[in-house]
Amino acid sequence: MARQLLIIGAGGHARELLWLVSRIQGHLDHVRVAVEAGWAAPREIDGIAVEPLDAYGSRLAGVDYVVAIGDSRARERVAGRLDAAGATAAILIDPSVQRSDRVEFGPGSVVCAASVLTCDIAIGRHVHINAGCLIHHDARIGDFATLSPGVRIAGHVEIGEHAFIGIGATIINGRPGSPLRIGPGAVVAAGACVCRDVRSGVMVAGVPATPKG
Repeated sequence: MARQLLIIGAGGHARELLWLVSRIQGHLDHVRVAVEAGWAAPREIDGIAVEPLDAYGSRLAGVDYVVAIGDSRARERVAGRLDAAGATAAILIDPSVQRSDRVEFGPGSVVCAASVLTCDIAIGRHVHINAGCLIHHDARIGDFATLSPGVRIAGHVEIGEHAFIGIGATIINGRPGSPLRIGPGAVVAAGACVCRDVRSGVMVAGVPATPKG
């Protein structure tokens, strides 16, 4: 019997992950959807009732889960709650993803359709890689980072935890022993081209990308 998979969240990202799961296993028979108290949510998505997470209580032990929340800090908080309750963070990789056998995935990571990951890549915990991303050799993606659709990352790049890379952004290559670094909590705006390091917590935008605000 397949283990239950619990998706936390009931917005657009959750609907996309339900589609991803259906592509992996061909059905959603063992999938449940839950939200924390205080989160607005529909009564059901894709025919699956949206339940209160609090109702699970001790039943979280032994359950696989994925957090379908875009805000990385909320994602981290919810993941910590479920880990403490004995749940296990699942890894979801769309069948269309192309990757070598030299890619490491942390628990809770998600890789959506049409993405390509080449070789010698490390993906951290609860990293969300949206559709159509390209990640090249010797890249390191920190815990709870988010790559929006169509992000392109060249070789020898390090992205810090909780960094957010906007849709269609490009990050050029670093060098062996001197990777191009995107600091923890940094934000790269949609369509930006990053040509140099980005400091922690800084937002950059434009071509070439420069600090904003």
